[in-house]
Amino acid sequence: MAGILVHEWIESSGGAEHVLGAMAESFPDADIQCLWDDAPQRFAGRNVRETWLARTPLRHKKALALPLMVPTWRRLKESAQYDWMLISSHLFAHHARFRGEDVPKFVYAHTPARYIWNPELDERGNSVAIRSVAPVFRRIDRRRAQEATSIAANSAFVRDRIATAWERDAIVIHPPVAVDRILSVDDWRTMVTDDAERRLLSQLPDTFVLGASRFIPYKRLDLVIHAAEAAGLPVIIAGRGPEEEHLRAVAAQAKVPALVVLSPSDELLYALMQRASVFVFPPVEDFGIVPVEAQAAGTPVVTGPAGGQVETYDAGVSGVTASSTAVSDIASAIEAALALPRFDSASVTARFSEARFADDIRRFVS
Repeated sequence: MAGILVHEWIESSGGAEHVLGAMAESFPDADIQCLWDDAPQRFAGRNVRETWLARTPLRHKKALALPLMVPTWRRLKESAQYDWMLISSHLFAHHARFRGEDVPKFVYAHTPARYIWNPELDERGNSVAIRSVAPVFRRIDRRRAQEATSIAANSAFVRDRIATAWERDAIVIHPPVAVDRILSVDDWRTMVTDDAERRLLSQLPDTFVLGASRFIPYKRLDLVIHAAEAAGLPVIIAGRGPEEEHLRAVAAQAKVPALVVLSPSDELLYALMQRASVFVFPPVEDFGIVPVEAQAAGTPVVTGPAGGQVETYDAGVSGVTASSTAVSDIASAIEAALALPRFDSASVTARFSEARFADDIRRFVS
């Protein structure tokens, strides 16, 4: 049966892109449809279809393109008949429709669009422009969600939001995480080849707190620095993004050693996870792939009390849930995580493996 994978837009990295990659491996003959493709090397050799937005400057201005995405998804070019669509949606991709065709839609929802449904979780939804159009977009979004043949959520947290926003039931299929790859290397320091990264590893303190994600406000990496400071521990922040300057300023003012590592290689990131004493992840996340990676590397995690990331660890075994995201509460959770006995990384992360996702997503579509 001929199928097509549908995705908002393709970037060089990101959790949603990793899910799309796993879908592509699970359905090697499926075409791919997106608004635009900013990482053509990811799916070289595949038939990747873009929309007219790809030929405009709006591909680099998602906020400005937002109002045009909804009508664009409804007017996809006619094509050879597809038997199904598997849609990776965190905004409006689940609205997708080919002109003149009615193709069954299987929607894998990372979240209903935070911009319009949960602006408290994403400050970008608090702009005057978004707030003014959100009621209209919510009505359209809920109506289009009814078209889905079936819906899968990436966490129970998102499943509950789908029930509220779209008034639809969903099953839970956790996203794939490269746990087998991480578990396959006893010491990731031996895999780091860049001289600067090797020097960094040689200078690490014996005990330190690690935070890693994109450098954007809602990830709250500044809170990781403040909590480590309150716990009296050195801290390392790894990633990249527009908050880099702010995070460097916070790190410079910390009363404990604080280092910002920009754009680490996978090998360096996994080595940092293996060496870290605690991995701290404060945001309210839809799922949270990075905390699973940290556990695969053998490091306990600390998160706040709300969000899909709470589903990624066994509290009291491989992680600790802070009672709030106040600095003092996260610092207390860090201290509790330091006291946890060693855990079996393979057993606590097995349910998030890429092989398990492939089985689940094929079963979902079939």
